Amino acid sequence: MNDAIPIYLQIAQIIEDDIISGRYQMDDKVPSTNEFAKLLQINPATAGKGLNDLVNQEILYKKRGMGMFVTENARNIITKKRQHAFSHYLLPDFLKEAQQLDIQKDELIKMIEEIYDVTSD
Repeated sequence: MNDAIPIYLQIAQIIEDDIISGRYQMDDKVPSTNEFAKLLQINPATAGKGLNDLVNQEILYKKRGMGMFVTENARNIITKKRQHAFSHYLLPDFLKEAQQLDIQKDELIKMIEEIYDVTSD
C-alpha cells in the first residue's frame, strides 16, 4: 500500500485495474468489504468506502444480500476517467519536464514511438 494515497482510494484503484485488465468482466462479483478488510488488514469501513466510491461512479452496482458487481459500462467509465487524468495532469507535467531538459518535439516523438513499439509487443 502507498502511504501517500488514502487506503480507500487504493482499493478502488485495485478494482479499476482489475476491470481494465479483464480480470473482472461485466456482472462479475468483486471481493466483499470484509474480504478486502481481511486481506489488507484494514478496517471494514475503509474497504467499504472504496467500494462505495465505485458504486457512486457507476463502476460497481449492489445486489442486496449478494455483494457488489461490475456494471456494463465500467470499463468505459474507467477508461474515460483515466484518459482525462492522463491528458490533463500527467501529460502536461511530462511535456514540461521534456522542455526543461531541452528535448525537442521531433526527438520526443521519436522516443515515444520507440518505447511504444517495444511495450506494445
